[in-house]
Amino acid sequence: MPAATPPDAGPDTARDPRWARILARDPAADGAFWYSVTSTGVYCRPSCPSRAANPANVRLHDTLAEARATGCRPCRRCRPDDPSAASRDAALVAAACRAIDSAEEPPALAALAAAAGRSPSHFHRLFKAATGLTPRAYAASQRARRLREGLGTGRTVTEAAHAAGYGSSGRFYEGAAAALGMRPGAYRAGGEGAEIRYAIGACSLGAVLVASSGRGVCAILLGDEPEALRRDLARRFPRARLVSGDAGYEATVARVVAFVERPGLGLDLPLDLRGTAFQARVWAALREVPAGATVTYAEIARRLGLPRAARAVAGACAANPLAVAVPCHRVVRGDGSLSGYRWGVARKRALLRQEAEG
Repeated sequence: MPAATPPDAGPDTARDPRWARILARDPAADGAFWYSVTSTGVYCRPSCPSRAANPANVRLHDTLAEARATGCRPCRRCRPDDPSAASRDAALVAAACRAIDSAEEPPALAALAAAAGRSPSHFHRLFKAATGLTPRAYAASQRARRLREGLGTGRTVTEAAHAAGYGSSGRFYEGAAAALGMRPGAYRAGGEGAEIRYAIGACSLGAVLVASSGRGVCAILLGDEPEALRRDLARRFPRARLVSGDAGYEATVARVVAFVERPGLGLDLPLDLRGTAFQARVWAALREVPAGATVTYAEIARRLGLPRAARAVAGACAANPLAVAVPCHRVVRGDGSLSGYRWGVARKRALLRQEAEG
């Protein structure tokens, strides 16, 4: 027998915004709420593929316990008591990340996919959707992080390379410079011997410093005082040789300034992004947010398959060294208000206004 309609059925289901998500079978809504159908006596998750019920017979529930308390049985098609597909996928990716982190040599895609019970192509898409990186890129990022940590603790270059998982000296020197932005020995010495070109220009937001390593633009800093920006750059590369850019480099600065003023133009310049694997994932996700749009810290965390990592996302935004190019200004609080911004909330507000105006 179908369960009786509860006396506190609540507002008209058809007018509830969650009803539209049920009609759309939105998988992103799974875990956010459940619904029961009094005419059939079942309860479901929002993405249930069954034919849409009459909204007059549908009751919405904030928790799984509420859905169970109706006396309805779980739907056999969507299995609402089981973890959602998104949760299962996130668990598979998390397990793969742990396998990559603990392996001396990066596991092959086929091995990772087999452990997850997915085809290599499916797992590759799954992993990239959850992390913003391919399995190979994630493994390279983790190995580069271990290398940076090893060099930073005073280990010799050889010791740090071995601990980071570089199996041969040839493979190490082939990839280390790309990972560090300079020779490993120079990185260990705090950037000694590396050349960082920079120049300072002016834009509507104040002074802007643009700096480049051999790999690409490694810093875009905003501020009020040019000298303060120079000191900031020097702190980042304490032993590098900072070289004031020539006339040719001034053209690079001009392109960055034009991008700051009109973000919709895009910035077609190589970037030298250095950070932890998690920071790289956040920064990659931020670069997918289009100009004129905003997203919350929680939403970025969900896109990464880490719904509880909103604070960590905020930390990665604060560590971003490339203002505007990695658009952390497009991240807002859950209520839409503007939170702290490394280069000042006023600049964040101005950037969002410029993008909204096109």
